[in-house]
Amino acid sequence: MNTFRKSFIKKKPLKKASTKEQSAMEYLMTYGWAILIIAVVLAALFQLGVFNPMTFAPKAPPGSCQVFRPNGPGTTSFINLEGICSGELPQYVAQFNGAGTYINCGNSNNLNITGNAITIVAWIYVKGTPLHDIVDKEGQYGMKLNGNCGAPFTLEWDTSNDWVGTSYTIPNSNCDKWIFVAVTMNATTKFWYGDGQLLGTKAISGSISGSSQDVFIGALGPGGGGGEWFTGFISNVQIYNTSLSANEIQALYLEGIGGAPIDLQHLVGWWPLNGNANDYSGNGNNGQINNVNFVSNWYSGYTPP
Repeated sequence: MNTFRKSFIKKKPLKKASTKEQSAMEYLMTYGWAILIIAVVLAALFQLGVFNPMTFAPKAPPGSCQVFRPNGPGTTSFINLEGICSGELPQYVAQFNGAGTYINCGNSNNLNITGNAITIVAWIYVKGTPLHDIVDKEGQYGMKLNGNCGAPFTLEWDTSNDWVGTSYTIPNSNCDKWIFVAVTMNATTKFWYGDGQLLGTKAISGSISGSSQDVFIGALGPGGGGGEWFTGFISNVQIYNTSLSANEIQALYLEGIGGAPIDLQHLVGWWPLNGNANDYSGNGNNGQINNVNFVSNWYSGYTPP
């Protein structure tokens, strides 16, 4: 009888996953979807500016800073700023939605500026289609923006002695970004500024003539029905009956969107647009609102100078 010997090959047993690894896998399988949803929500909140440090910065309520004129509107003796005027961010800005939205600031004597001494400044944030009137007093003076969202904007400065305005490009400007714009004029020259920097100049002749039209913010007059509607946000509009210097324009820019006027003697209108259309220059040029909203969540696209 033959004897057969069986050979046995020992197989190495499969290594079992450690308890920690198994627990981690089970955790991911159980809660992975929840983690994904939280990540998506956090990304959306970040995009909306919820985590923007500007959200947590102190905010100035409406009317917190204003010019006091003890002798009444139009006077310049003993005038001064009252309230919290140290450049806090505004609680609100004005939202313009294109056709049919504007603020009518009237046509008081101090807004009917003649001669050749004038300055207009504002903070703006553009949305939508181009060709935006920022401030306009038809037939006398105006400041507007032209261009497309995919390229830098051009700033246009119109006056009655040169109504077909020349435009200058604002470097690094675009939609969805706050921009400081300013135009000034003296006896011989017009000046264009973007974010505190001089963009260009133009020699002029003649002087600004008077106009019976009202001053509009966000639209072309008369009656706000002239078109060229603004789409986006506007804040801190100031008008002076003097030509501010380049250093003064730079100083206004560096104050930021909540900055106060710097030449009270020549200030004729100041509309912070912080929750209302009131004129805080002390000259009583309170605006009449037409379909303009005031929004508090405006910080996206704003970088302090």
